[in-house]
Amino acid sequence: MAYDDSSRRSDSSMTGTDKTSQPPSPISEEKGRGSPIPSTLVVGDQLKEGGNALESGTVAPPDFPEGGWEAWLTVLGGWMVLFCTAGSMQSFGVYQNYYTLVSLTDHPPSDVSWIGSVQACLMFGGGIISGKLFDSGLFKYMLAGGSLLFVFSSFMLSLVKPHHYYQNFLAQGIGMGLSMGLLFMPTLSIASHYFRKRRAFAMGIMLSGGSLGAAIYPILLNPLFMGKVGFAWGVRAASFLNLGFFIIANVIMKTRLPPRTNKKPVDMKGIFTDVPYLICNAGSFLVFWGLFVPYFYLQLFAAKHHMSPAVVTYGITVLNIVGVIGRTVPNLFADMWGPFNVTITMAIITGSLVFALLGATTGAGLIPFAVIYGFTSGGFVSVLGPVAATFARDLNEVGLRMGIVTFISSFAMLTGSPISGALLHSPEYVWHRPVIFSGVTVLSGAALLLIARSMQAKRKKTWRV
Repeated sequence: MAYDDSSRRSDSSMTGTDKTSQPPSPISEEKGRGSPIPSTLVVGDQLKEGGNALESGTVAPPDFPEGGWEAWLTVLGGWMVLFCTAGSMQSFGVYQNYYTLVSLTDHPPSDVSWIGSVQACLMFGGGIISGKLFDSGLFKYMLAGGSLLFVFSSFMLSLVKPHHYYQNFLAQGIGMGLSMGLLFMPTLSIASHYFRKRRAFAMGIMLSGGSLGAAIYPILLNPLFMGKVGFAWGVRAASFLNLGFFIIANVIMKTRLPPRTNKKPVDMKGIFTDVPYLICNAGSFLVFWGLFVPYFYLQLFAAKHHMSPAVVTYGITVLNIVGVIGRTVPNLFADMWGPFNVTITMAIITGSLVFALLGATTGAGLIPFAVIYGFTSGGFVSVLGPVAATFARDLNEVGLRMGIVTFISSFAMLTGSPISGALLHSPEYVWHRPVIFSGVTVLSGAALLLIARSMQAKRKKTWRV
């Protein structure tokens, strides 16, 4: 990202917080610089603290270990938490397929998708609350409580009876969703206690756990659900895996800093009258409205087009495992070209690619689709947070602006897949309807993001935004 001379001179003053005070959640600092916002989370040339441009400071930056056993064990624990939570959410397509074809045949796909949509909404939307609780020093309580609720709800899911929709909804949608909301944002934010220069790298490692979990769960669950083991013991197998990971995570994840006490009030009026930022929120909502439709319906699409069992089983795995790369590589380009430019590129490619699904009626077409879509959709998700942070005019706005974007987008995730399920109209399965919905909403969102980007570039007088 581009910096002006004053921002370079103010590196040390921008980190001039008391080292005994907990950094905000989520954290953003530039890799290899003294700035408290990373190159992928640069707020811009007009970043201000307390309403005045930062001048060269004399306060030493906080002391971060930048590694060590305790730090990397905490990262490992976060990786395990996201493996279980984000991995389960992103692999809901396995459950969508099983419920639609086997256990909830008396309910249309739109009803079934509400289970996964509520789960995703609570996971992302809950961050606006759990992030504040994290700042209050309640991480260990949220970690323990969220772990217990997730494992309990997961085992309760194994006890549901066929054609009892409300049981699936309560256990998987509400119970597991609430636990994900408690765990997701605090788990990412714990990196702020140990890392400053390498914080983005540490958070990237944690996030890779979610993508890898979403790749592993289909491999584990599909053969069990459709084989002699059955749904109940398949879910229990995953639950025991989750239990083991959560026990380890609770033991090895530790906080290092006390709760923050010096946080300044945020200019809420300024945030909600920032027109480019509001347009960005509208654009991200539209993109998320259609983004996860292939994640939920790809396996069902393959099954209904009579593809080979291997493609049906592993198509969703390919989609998610490529997401590991998609959530890391685009951030490197965001450093060079600006997060707005990268996320718009990812959104345009993603929205255009959705329409290609209509022609991917064989395994030879579906697998390449899964590879490219997994990369571009993962890239959009990973760079959207830095985009929101570029609008911050004060350091204390960064976490809130990112949280608002995530909170608003969670409602798109809540409704997008059920709308697509209704458009699918089983048992006919009219696939072009949800595909058109997904593609049009993603591309419309990309158009709004492009407008917001143009306004932001004009405001900052640089193309690299």
